Amino acid sequence: MPPALEASQLWKLYQAGESTVEAVRGVDVRINSGEMIAVMGPSGCGKTTLLNILSGIDEPTSGMVLVNGQPLYGISDDQRTDLRGQHFGFIFQNFNLLPVLSAVENVELPLLLNGSSPTEARTAALLALEQVGLGDRSGHRPAELSGGQQQRVAVARAIVHRPSIILCDEPTGNLDNATSDEVMALLSTMNREQGTTFLIVTHDPAIAEQCQRTITMSDGNIVAPSPPPTEEE
Repeated sequence: MPPALEASQLWKLYQAGESTVEAVRGVDVRINSGEMIAVMGPSGCGKTTLLNILSGIDEPTSGMVLVNGQPLYGISDDQRTDLRGQHFGFIFQNFNLLPVLSAVENVELPLLLNGSSPTEARTAALLALEQVGLGDRSGHRPAELSGGQQQRVAVARAIVHRPSIILCDEPTGNLDNATSDEVMALLSTMNREQGTTFLIVTHDPAIAEQCQRTITMSDGNIVAPSPPPTEEE
């Protein structure tokens, strides 16, 4: 079985006036199916840029990314969009919920955009909200929910199409400690019981401690790689 996500010799260069900024410098990453991995490092070290490249949001200057053995780059935009829609779920710091839609409408929206029927999308969205403990809040709009409940809706939206890997960018950054613990407990349960693969960019050591391994970055490099477990482990 191929890794859930694999990258080789990723570089991302930006022009800043007459200078060239090396945001990501020759990075190699391998994430096996079912792993829960933290990416840590100081602000500006390249964590979010790396996440954007691994997710297909931002194309690398050079290098290769494979998603379950399939190339993410060197294909058409439509093919990349389809690949991302099939394999990835996303959880962001700012929730990114549409305020005019109810919880269930926010969760079902990706399915509708991918061609599911309204009935199929609504059924799957309600099930996803039940999974995150918000079955009784499906009709509430984001403004009627707490921060932790909004992030749970975002988690439901990320898992509704059953992706193979969920990419998280500071998923607890806007939450208090108690609510952060609740959200991380939910993600850990999904990882442990359902085998969901997570890659979590965070600045919080307490979040990283709940992951199986941590990749540390500095100045665009991985400075403290943590190798994936072997099959024997």
